[in-house]
Amino acid sequence: MIQSFTFGQESTAGKNVSTFSIASPELKTTKKIWVYLPKGYETSAQKYPVIYMHDAQNLFDSQTSYVGEWNVDETLDSLNAKVIVIGIEHGGEKRIDELTPFKHEKYGGGQANAYLDFIVNSLKPKIDATYRTKTNAKNTAMIGSSLGGLVSFYAAVKYPEVFGKIGCFSPAFWFGRKEMNELLNQTEKFDTKVYFLCGDNEGDADVITDLEKIEYWVNTKRCECKKKNKKVIVKGGQHNEKLWRESFKKAYLWLF
Repeated sequence: MIQSFTFGQESTAGKNVSTFSIASPELKTTKKIWVYLPKGYETSAQKYPVIYMHDAQNLFDSQTSYVGEWNVDETLDSLNAKVIVIGIEHGGEKRIDELTPFKHEKYGGGQANAYLDFIVNSLKPKIDATYRTKTNAKNTAMIGSSLGGLVSFYAAVKYPEVFGKIGCFSPAFWFGRKEMNELLNQTEKFDTKVYFLCGDNEGDADVITDLEKIEYWVNTKRCECKKKNKKVIVKGGQHNEKLWRESFKKAYLWLF
């Protein structure tokens, strides 16, 4: 899906939200990045956990959102949350390519390895050098919805030493089921903390089935004493920003 801007509307992003651009040799492009800094950051000396999030156009600002923003900055401000959020703008017509690990015979895609390599090898080092961050996996999260949920879970499998917490919202596990199953069959260990979320009215009955299969796999990799995942299925929840916006607070509180 290619997102569009809502012109003529005033920005709703908070004063503690800024943007910058960074070259991505991995993706052969330049990416626009949004940064949320917590209340008191400028007068503090402490270090903060970091959440990396996809589709930054929809996170902070109704002016740039497709069909409504997530209100990430307002939500975290209301909690006095001590966390930095890094939002990565999707690549427009390249969004499917960037957020999918495997190629689909109908929709294409399959460039998530390059996208994640960009985050891990180019973006994260710059963020850690620029801001006061806690750099270990325990304090580094990734949260996304739909294809962003898919790539977030994939990031936990590919880079467990980098991402210790995942928010997996309405994940599009249908995109490459066979390949994902093959990958998981080859993965011996999984210890990442995961918040699984979807609605029961997303328009695709397989969303819940796919999510529960992945959750079952996660549970097979843990003993009961180390279970670190939570599954939430929202009654009436649809595949949209409203579900993800209203679920973000609970997901953040559980993950952190």
